[in-house]
Amino acid sequence: MEFSIIIPSHNNYKYCKLTIDSIKKNSSFNHEIIVHINGEDNETENYLKNESILYSKSHDNIGLCSGVNRAYKLSSKSYILYSHDDMYFLPNWDNALIKEMKNINDNNFYLSMTQISPTGPVKGSLQHIQFNCGENIDVFDEEKLLQNYMSFKFNDLQGSHWAPHLIPRDLWKRVGGFSEEYNPGFASDPDLNMKLWIEGNRIFKSVSNSRIYHFGSVTTRKNKNIIRNKGKKTFLLKWKFTVEFFTKHYLRRGKIFDGPLEKPKINLTYLIDYIISKIKYITYKFFK
Repeated sequence: MEFSIIIPSHNNYKYCKLTIDSIKKNSSFNHEIIVHINGEDNETENYLKNESILYSKSHDNIGLCSGVNRAYKLSSKSYILYSHDDMYFLPNWDNALIKEMKNINDNNFYLSMTQISPTGPVKGSLQHIQFNCGENIDVFDEEKLLQNYMSFKFNDLQGSHWAPHLIPRDLWKRVGGFSEEYNPGFASDPDLNMKLWIEGNRIFKSVSNSRIYHFGSVTTRKNKNIIRNKGKKTFLLKWKFTVEFFTKHYLRRGKIFDGPLEKPKINLTYLIDYIISKIKYITYKFFK
């Protein structure tokens, strides 16, 4: 079973190459890889040409959301997997996802891989496996990672690590992919999840046995010219509640997976969080 793997990249040749090399080396299937080159990047483009890898490109950095949507138009497989360009795919990653797909036996799902990170998760993010095999590519210890990556016990979780995530093509088409008002990309993942929720999807699952090493937003950290969009504000004004309210009460993000999600339970905690969320919405809507 093959996926279309979409990777947006911005002036990040060494990491992008490592990501693609790991897919080729550690996949059980011959997946379709498609890169969107955001801005002029001859080094990456020449590499993709030499490797006969599909790609789209834009003269300027049009953002993650637009780049992924543009690359999607080149895809041909029934399942779309979106990845960052600073990740190392570990052995058995695709078999673990395929096993989950077969267990679900439904073509409505959002599955994400489990991240191993050199440092602990940032505040508010889903729990990762912390194991340092190098914070950058120059000190990356691939052998150490391959020897140890499955030695850490971890749970399947509700919600998502965001990326990489796997979605059926039909579901991706129904929600229109990423919402481009979130360019360059901050808060685009919870917005996509919200659109999937409205579409009726109730399986948002982080799969423990599908693992990936993430250097950690290398493009954003190393490129100071990327201006962060106010994604949480965009989400709030669009959906009328906060990202935090959605991930806590709808996705139950970070809780141990116990089956398809249901509508949030309305209890005291829900009501307090809802009121706080609405106050923030009114404040942003009418006073900022």
